[in-house]
Amino acid sequence: MTRRLGPALYAAPAVAFLTVFFLYPVLKLLVLSVQIESTGALTLEHFERALTAEVYVRVLGITFGIAAETTLGALLFGYPLAHWLARQPEARRGWLVMLVLIPFWTSYLVKTFAWMITLDQSGVMNRALVWSGLTPTPIDVLHGRAGVRIGMIHAMLPLAVLTMLPVMIAVDRQLTRAAATLGAPAGQIFWRVHFHLALPGVAAAGLLVFITSLGFFITPALLGGPRETMLAQLVISQVQEMMNWSFAGALATMMLLAALVTCCVYDRIFGLSTVAGQSSGAAGGGAGVLRRAGLVVLSTLASVHTEIAGAAARLVGRRALGWLLPAYAALILLFLLVPTLIVVPMGFTDSTFLSFPPPGFSLRWFDTYFESPLWLGATVRSFAVALGTALLATLLGSFAALALARGGSRWGSVLFGLFLAPMIVPRIVVALGLFYLFAQLGLVATEAGMIIGHTVLALPFVFITVAAVLKGYDWRLDQAAATLGASRPRVLMEVTVPLLKGGLVAAFLFAFITSFDDLTVALFVSGGITVTLPKQMWDDMILQLNPTLAAVSTVVLVLVTALLVLAEWMRRRGADRSA
Repeated sequence: MTRRLGPALYAAPAVAFLTVFFLYPVLKLLVLSVQIESTGALTLEHFERALTAEVYVRVLGITFGIAAETTLGALLFGYPLAHWLARQPEARRGWLVMLVLIPFWTSYLVKTFAWMITLDQSGVMNRALVWSGLTPTPIDVLHGRAGVRIGMIHAMLPLAVLTMLPVMIAVDRQLTRAAATLGAPAGQIFWRVHFHLALPGVAAAGLLVFITSLGFFITPALLGGPRETMLAQLVISQVQEMMNWSFAGALATMMLLAALVTCCVYDRIFGLSTVAGQSSGAAGGGAGVLRRAGLVVLSTLASVHTEIAGAAARLVGRRALGWLLPAYAALILLFLLVPTLIVVPMGFTDSTFLSFPPPGFSLRWFDTYFESPLWLGATVRSFAVALGTALLATLLGSFAALALARGGSRWGSVLFGLFLAPMIVPRIVVALGLFYLFAQLGLVATEAGMIIGHTVLALPFVFITVAAVLKGYDWRLDQAAATLGASRPRVLMEVTVPLLKGGLVAAFLFAFITSFDDLTVALFVSGGITVTLPKQMWDDMILQLNPTLAAVSTVVLVLVTALLVLAEWMRRRGADRSA
């Protein structure tokens, strides 16, 4: 019995943790949304209010509209970059992917701050446009829909690329060569072979980008205006300003239902496991009317592509066309990196105002940061919370990944779905549910509450990272140790863990970065007392932009980049050892 239940016992602590601090708060939030707060009686008036009042209907439309625009933009701009990266030699691709990973893990606050500086009427973009003569006067982009689109596509583009890339790498190139050998033109090969096989990755990227965008509030709050108010902003105001838990729960429930419906549709077509790069498990994926319609669309696109490519080749030559994709990839990588890097020199300015290029060099703003008890206290607290989160998430997530690798397929899919859920459910929903639970447990404004909340968010990243390393692990080593008389705990500590050390360290660092960067949970659970570094940056950005924020953003960017490089190095080293 113990031998049979071994894998289940590995997963039990993590399952219990997510049940108490993820499933229960989210379900409690759903119950709140159909209750009258004063009496507890069941009602649908909160949903009726959200679906009939003009202001809320408009915000719902804006939320879904911006999320759809962000998804479309991230896929359109990200697919060619992912396609180009997949065709690079493995050694070179590793370094190029790092250029995508850096903006992916960089704080949303830092990226949004960079765009606030870049898109301002006296900012870098407008100064460059006026200087080049493309426009006689600065363009009003900031605090409008255009600014929100740019900021959100920039934030979500790395997620789309990193989700599509593993699927594209796995596409068998022999199939495209076979199609070319049989005389198929380039357009037909791309759309009917390569794109067709990479479609699950594209759909997975669209799923994650759309769901993540639904819960955004940082970018629209700082780059948009009142007309760009999104649903998450309303949820925050209902709780923090009006203390209307039931209506906030109804708004969060509508966001959650939209995410769940999107996931169900995706799971029916492709299988939810493809989000993490596993094989599709959809029962009816690609069958019936949908499959026939998709093939018709791909055939039409292939024909149009062939005609356009032929005309362009006759006009400029095939050799010139060969440079288009690398040039495009370079432009997208610049788009991802440059806005954030612009912040770095501004941290060294001697001016009291933010301007690029800085008029002079000075370390005064770094001195202000390091001499401020407020900033240093928030930084130390963020480090402490992130360290606790990384330890707890790595312990729980690693054992759960081990259970998935050693367990049977009957409950493996359930375990996989449970640990992927915190990444799929909008963060604002998780944060609101935890806030309500912690208010009853007395964990609001405590480091323990912050660690628990951040662990919920970090567990999917740890779980996926360790599970990926375990795919290449040779289980015969464990069996050999057990045959020689080693107990299960000894095999685990003296054989399994040392061989997985690289992946475990990478998972630890990813969890650390997830916690160190989080604002959503901190906004609720901190209670305005246990302030972390992202929360302090948010408060300052709301009040006034100043060079101290540039200095803090530079410190955060350098720290996250260093941790990311170390995590990737350790992950690859661990994967090579286990293979």
